[in-house]
Amino acid sequence: MSLTSHLQELRRRHEALAEKVEMAQRSPGTDDLVIAEMKKQKLKLKEEITKLSAG
Repeated sequence: MSLTSHLQELRRRHEALAEKVEMAQRSPGTDDLVIAEMKKQKLKLKEEITKLSAG
């Protein structure tokens, strides 16, 4: 997989996770720990995107 396509995939996953977090935050029954875990995953993706983009 080329770097460009890898970055596109990471950005796609980051965006999808951002949408999931938003939906979970709007749902009153969602566990805060689940939301926190999704936010951690989202941050890790963002950090990897930043690292590869600067590379």
